[in-house]
Amino acid sequence: MKKRVAIQRIFFWVITIIILVIALGPLLWIYLTAFKSANDIMTGQLIKQIIFTPTLDNFKRIFIDFPFFKDLLNTVIISVSSTILVMIISLPAAYSFARWNTGGGHLLFTTISTRMFPGVVAALPFFILFRKLGLLDTHIGLILLLMYFNVSFATFLMYGFFKDVPVELEQAALIDGYGRFNIFRRIVLPLVLPGIATTSVFCLIWSWNEFLFSFLFTRNVARPLTVLISSFWGSIEVQYGPMAAGAAIGVLPTLVAAWFMQRYIIRGLTFGAVKG
Repeated sequence: MKKRVAIQRIFFWVITIIILVIALGPLLWIYLTAFKSANDIMTGQLIKQIIFTPTLDNFKRIFIDFPFFKDLLNTVIISVSSTILVMIISLPAAYSFARWNTGGGHLLFTTISTRMFPGVVAALPFFILFRKLGLLDTHIGLILLLMYFNVSFATFLMYGFFKDVPVELEQAALIDGYGRFNIFRRIVLPLVLPGIATTSVFCLIWSWNEFLFSFLFTRNVARPLTVLISSFWGSIEVQYGPMAAGAAIGVLPTLVAAWFMQRYIIRGLTFGAVKG
């Protein structure tokens, strides 16, 4: 019996280590490469891939030679604005679907269907439309695009959270004289706060890391960080150092957001899983 338990523990830790290596390996490579010189990056010696003399040259290059802070600010404006607008739209929409089955289920399916096809399929129609409206290479244009794809995801996710809220609570509040808006604001929203946090973080991370539409619809004015980082990959040379330095800074806000919101994310992902 003890031998069987020991084997199970060893198997558990082996699988855990493999998963951690797969998950954290690319992130570790990014941060190590960001502090390496060009010679240390391109060396074929394995020991120098781990033990090297740290340098800040890559960070100096992206700060001085490239509009890094401008593109980082564009990313913050676009991702945060789109996430806030998505939640403003999806919260009442999901609540309406959950409580009154608005549209008889057809409208909810239509909303979800916007995420059932690859984004590249919508690229050409949106490009032609945005060119006619003068929205190419603008913050509002990219915000509207991210909203289009995130609203359906956020609505569908929040729909499940609202469905798990007992309708009896709202009926009791109606009897006590509360209006529908106050019930939604004071009773329902606090109960689904973990779901709101989870959905917001997912939308923020997706908007922050989005590349396809950012690459196609922006040039200089509204270019986000993901497009700038991709420019280090040229046809003649790949600038691994500046690319890793940009990625190291670019990934930090989403890591920090996920870290501070992890309590709500875990609660949100398990919301309604156990019912009394």
